[in-house]
Amino acid sequence: MEKHPAATIVELIERAGTRFAERPALALRRDDGSLVEWTYAELLHRSRLAAWRLRALGLEPGDRLLTWSPSMPELPAVYFGAMMARLVLVPLDLRMAPEAVARVAKRSGARHLALGTGRDAPDPRDAGLERFPTTTVDALAGEPGAAIPRDVDAQVAAWEKPRPDEMWELVYTSGTTGTPKGVMLAHDNVMASVALCHRILPEMEHRTVSLLPLSHLLEQAIGTFYVLDVGASILYVRSMNPRVIFGAIRERKVTAMIFVPQVLELVWQTIEREAEKTGRAETFARMRRIARHLPYAVRRRMFRRVHDGFGGELRLVVCTAAFLPPALQQAWEDIGVIVIQGYGSTESGFGTCTTREDHRPGTVGRAQPPGECRLAPDGEILLRGPSLFKGYWDDPEATAAAMTEDGWYRTGDIGRFDPEGRLILMGRTKDIIVLPNGLNVYPEDIENALRVAGIRDSVVVETTPGRIEAIVLAPGTARIPQGGDVPADRPSGLRDPAALRVEVDAAVKRANAALGISQRVEAWRLWPDDDFPRTHTLKVRRDQVRAWAVADAPLPVAQGE
Repeated sequence: MEKHPAATIVELIERAGTRFAERPALALRRDDGSLVEWTYAELLHRSRLAAWRLRALGLEPGDRLLTWSPSMPELPAVYFGAMMARLVLVPLDLRMAPEAVARVAKRSGARHLALGTGRDAPDPRDAGLERFPTTTVDALAGEPGAAIPRDVDAQVAAWEKPRPDEMWELVYTSGTTGTPKGVMLAHDNVMASVALCHRILPEMEHRTVSLLPLSHLLEQAIGTFYVLDVGASILYVRSMNPRVIFGAIRERKVTAMIFVPQVLELVWQTIEREAEKTGRAETFARMRRIARHLPYAVRRRMFRRVHDGFGGELRLVVCTAAFLPPALQQAWEDIGVIVIQGYGSTESGFGTCTTREDHRPGTVGRAQPPGECRLAPDGEILLRGPSLFKGYWDDPEATAAAMTEDGWYRTGDIGRFDPEGRLILMGRTKDIIVLPNGLNVYPEDIENALRVAGIRDSVVVETTPGRIEAIVLAPGTARIPQGGDVPADRPSGLRDPAALRVEVDAAVKRANAALGISQRVEAWRLWPDDDFPRTHTLKVRRDQVRAWAVADAPLPVAQGE
């Protein structure tokens, strides 16, 4: 890292545009197969064009700008341009419910919308924004026309720069019901996370594929700002199809990736299915058990065929935003890919993280100075440091409630430290199951035991006082009727419900054998859809699953041996 790191994101992109001018920066594979690719110099130029056009629309420093777009090179150019114009970005996620989008637009007081294009782009009419002042990101970051002055780059470069403590983004972390809360982030908050990445990530020639939405702070801070600060290239992929993801990773010979656990699991399942298809599942599992005791370079040679499918260069995965099952991390590390976990939130940035040298499965590492982490008497995780947000927009009461009197952020998560001081997550305070005898039960502990026993996806809930049940996800499976009879007209190609019942019963018994008496699952049932309801960061909406479970009749676990 440079001796004098950038103090703002604007300074970061201006430096990168000069230092790495002719290197490839951003790329997108279009639906027709063509590749759009910008150099660093072009990205800086397009960002300045966007800044000039935003000001030409009448937007002034401090005005809020909604952005609603799939990932494409024009979107980060609009982000940087808005920062140069000293506007405040309000990113909308494509998975947000239309009502939530409408509430965020109103709550933020935004004056304009930068809208994405393409077949997966959103339609403002869905959220009642058809009359909202709107310009496409293509138009904002597009080639200069007659109205653009020839010296536009020099003009924008001469504008007053944002201060490090100046807010540049307003992220709404909720908004599906009630009053959404807008997290105020300044340049210094995010640059603290970028500086941390420089310290913990290895020096290497980074090439990456972007899968997470650019409305996600993780993808902004690491997948965009840090990646551009080290002169790496980014290919945007707008599909969750494993074949498309594999193809993109292989094409770019990707060296590092940022995943949320669900996507990391999706890719791993594809690897396992390939082993099963070729009749090598048992050999694959046996090699993994041997490999985990060997150096990483040897592991990579043992699984060269798998790595060839990734282009042969993937060495590092950064995973955060939700609970990462230890077994999933171990699976990737068995084949020679180091998994670094980060823990934090939009409000806190990185709270703790593991490192390349210390990445024990089941932990989320330690706080990295100057950041700090401690536990409240009830086990709630408290964080403090320069990446901490500036408060909630126009909501001093919510801001005060989120902080302790001495300036620590209340995360709402429960944790503990292992003997070496690494943080272990135990669940959300609101999700803790308090049994009638006063004992606390953490759903994530039970869900992890179920995963080890063979159930990949489950949500553990308390349906009546003291009764713990598991809601099991089995995509593409014909639902088991409550009466137990298998319908004669069950669609072909689906797993047999009766066989699935036996399989899940056995897995629940194995998990219960490994759990304490107070943690054991009394009943299970199948979730009625192919996936759980999720937030735009792919976290399961536990409240919705719990509400369904309480309203429905349980499917009891089979009795006996």
